[in-house]
Amino acid sequence: MTQAPPVVVVIEDDPPLRRFLRTGLASQGFQVVEAETGQQGLVEAGTRKPDLVILDLGLPDRDGVEVIRALREWTTLPIIVLSARGGEQDKIDALDNGADDYVTKPFGLGELLARIRVALRHANTPPEGGAADLFTTGALTVDLRKRLVWVDGREVHLTPLQYRLLQTLVKHAGKVLTHHQLLREVWGPTYVEHAHYLRIYMSQLRHKLEKDPTKPEYLLTESGVGYRLKI
Repeated sequence: MTQAPPVVVVIEDDPPLRRFLRTGLASQGFQVVEAETGQQGLVEAGTRKPDLVILDLGLPDRDGVEVIRALREWTTLPIIVLSARGGEQDKIDALDNGADDYVTKPFGLGELLARIRVALRHANTPPEGGAADLFTTGALTVDLRKRLVWVDGREVHLTPLQYRLLQTLVKHAGKVLTHHQLLREVWGPTYVEHAHYLRIYMSQLRHKLEKDPTKPEYLLTESGVGYRLKI
């Protein structure tokens, strides 16, 4: 039985760019549904039940962040923002409101396809039970049920807060988490302005988990925005 191709809704008001995305994604086996306004995109996302949404922020009828909020009222499907807005605050606003990733125009199709694959892998990983209890990337393994961590087969001791930070990154592996998201989830809502806590604990984690903490393989920095655990 042939598996149905993944469906991607592209919400973008620039016709040449929509054509480029349609051609590029279709060549990789995706079924592409186009929308040129935020409202049309919401309708298509609701009726087509896509696997992923690609969203421009500068839409003619409403801001893309509003579209993200509207989608997040009823779905957890991956949302990748594709925007000419490259400012740190634009990225933070989109990610804090529920986007899974942010790609700045101009962009390469190869990069976008890689981000799509990561987002779909994350979306298709069961959140609880079974194999989802054991997370592995490269030489790093985390047993979420037993709260144990290994690097190259060697058990690594983490403090409770270090483990909680790593656990949060693992649960959202492949997704960019903003400083505010991590501070809120690990330390609590009263600590969202204490970014120095995050820098200190991320440095500690890198020294325990990375071969070279100055050139991390797993705990990646999204400059000015937050962090991503590579998968």
